Amino acid sequence: MNFLGLYGVVAVKVFKKTTPNGKLTVYLGKRDFIDHLDFCEPIDGVVVVDNDYLKGRKIYGQVSTTYRFGREEDEVMGLKFSKEMVVAKEQVVPPSGEKQELTPIQEKLMKKFGPNAFPFTFKFPPASPCSVTLQPGDDDQGKPLGVEYTIKTYVADNNDDKGHKRSQVNLAIKKLQYAPASRGRRQPSSLVSKGFTFSTGKLNLEVTLDKEIYYHGEKIGANVIISNNSRKSVRNIKVYAIQHCEVTMVNGQYSKHVAGLETREGCPITPGANFSKVFYLVPLASSNKDRRGIALDGHLKVISMFSSSRYL
Repeated sequence: MNFLGLYGVVAVKVFKKTTPNGKLTVYLGKRDFIDHLDFCEPIDGVVVVDNDYLKGRKIYGQVSTTYRFGREEDEVMGLKFSKEMVVAKEQVVPPSGEKQELTPIQEKLMKKFGPNAFPFTFKFPPASPCSVTLQPGDDDQGKPLGVEYTIKTYVADNNDDKGHKRSQVNLAIKKLQYAPASRGRRQPSSLVSKGFTFSTGKLNLEVTLDKEIYYHGEKIGANVIISNNSRKSVRNIKVYAIQHCEVTMVNGQYSKHVAGLETREGCPITPGANFSKVFYLVPLASSNKDRRGIALDGHLKVISMFSSSRYL
């Protein structure tokens, strides 16, 4: 990651990666691209090539996604537990197709690097999956399970040529989804009742959330109301945020606690008594970094991760 001083007064943070031979460099303004449901941010960047390096060759760019549904160390006798697909591809140098309007970061980079800089823009296909990674355990080796995206830029003679590793750049990116707050205006609520054998009356538990959609780092406020109409006493209260994960390729499902608390406040709740209190939970990846199987929003070595945005 580099900071480019442009015009002497403006500092722009960019991500930079150069080919092993040092002849081609790719610049991205960011590596997280947000899907807002009604539109998705494009992948915009600039490739800079040395003078007289191409000699009639071309520069191609592509975005690929890899879905890994099994451990890499279990792949034996040609069996693979991953699927890879190219979701976008185009010729970057010389430019092909219609000339697109430059984004602000592309304009700044083009002015800095001059005629050796060439812009590129890729778009995620509609309904393409978001980046998600299942956190590996201490004993796991190889690449983690989940969905990953990579942008690849390489030098080749034609569209069918795959190029050479010394003249290609692979840069991991993430596609994330943030649901608009306007879509989550209701307050989810649930009510359960429990009866006891050889005892009359029931214990009623009602939980209401303060809103439907939460963003990373926000507190989840759960209003807990207990009405004890039974002959039993409530001795403690446990509140958990549970993440449910489903690996569709192998039809696997499991659940993990990503945040929780246990308290004796207001206890014991004796027969005929009522209790009401708002409890707050904050699910964070930093609080679950040693737990295998937690779903995270992608995996980049230099970027902090958050728990994937699906909670109950």
